[in-house]
Amino acid sequence: MERHTELSNDHLDVRLSADELVVQARIDRPERRNALSELVIDGLLSVFEFADGAPVRVVVVRGTDGVFCAGGDIESMAGAIGEDATTHRREFEGMKRLIEGAVDTAALTVAAVEGYCLAGGMGLAAACDVIVASEDATFGTPEAKIGLFPAQALVPIMRTVTEKRALKLLFTGEHIDAATAHEIGFVTDLVAADRFDENLDSIVDDLTSPSPALIALGKEAFYNQREMGFREALDYMHDAVTLISMSDEAEAGIEAFLDDTEPDWKGRPEE
Repeated sequence: MERHTELSNDHLDVRLSADELVVQARIDRPERRNALSELVIDGLLSVFEFADGAPVRVVVVRGTDGVFCAGGDIESMAGAIGEDATTHRREFEGMKRLIEGAVDTAALTVAAVEGYCLAGGMGLAAACDVIVASEDATFGTPEAKIGLFPAQALVPIMRTVTEKRALKLLFTGEHIDAATAHEIGFVTDLVAADRFDENLDSIVDDLTSPSPALIALGKEAFYNQREMGFREALDYMHDAVTLISMSDEAEAGIEAFLDDTEPDWKGRPEE
C-alpha cells in the first residue's frame, strides 16, 4: 500500500510506501513524453532532499504511460534563443542540479525505465545508482541532431559505459535497445516487459535490506573514491570502513548475526 505525499505537483506524482522505506516518483507529463519541466526537476530535487531526512532507503524514479523521459523541455529551450549567456546558463542549471541530487541523496536511487529514455532522460537515468529497464526500452542522446550537445548528461553516462562507447552515443544520437544498453553496462537489470513491476518490486525490496546508515555512508564513499587514484582510494576506504564499523547499525547487525535474528536498523548517521 502506498500513499500520496505533499511532494507531488502537477508534473510529478510522489508516493511513499507503507513502511516508509521507498519513495516512488513518477514523472507525469505523458503529453510531452515526460520531458523535464521546471516542476519535474524541482519536484525530484525535493524528493531527494526528503530522502536525506527520512527513513527512506530507496527512491524510484519512473515515468507514466510507458515512457521514462524524453529529455529536456525543448519549448523552454526555444524561449532562450537570442538571449544572453546568463539566460542560457540558467536554462541548463536545473539539469546540473538534478544529476547532483540523484548522486548526493543519502538514499539509493533507481531509474525504472520503460519506453523512451532519451537525452536528459538518459542523463537522469545514468545519475541513478541502479537502472532497471524493460526489454522494450530505448536509449539515446539525440541532441546532436538538433545542434545541441548532451554535455551535462555526458558526465554520468561516460562514468557508466566505456569512454569510446559514450562518445559514439553522444555524437551520433543513435538509439540503442535495452539489450544493447545492458550489454554495454548501462542497464543494471533487464526485465521482461510483461513482468516489469513485479521484477522492479523484487529488486527494490533487495535494495532496502541494508541499514540507512550503511546506504548513506557507503554510497558517499563509493562516489568519492571513484575520482581518486588507487592508493588514495584505498586509504580513503580504510577510513570509511572504520567509520562504518563504529556505527550503531554495524553493532546491531553483528549482534543480530551472532544471535541469528533480524537487525533493528535505526536511521541516518548524525552529521
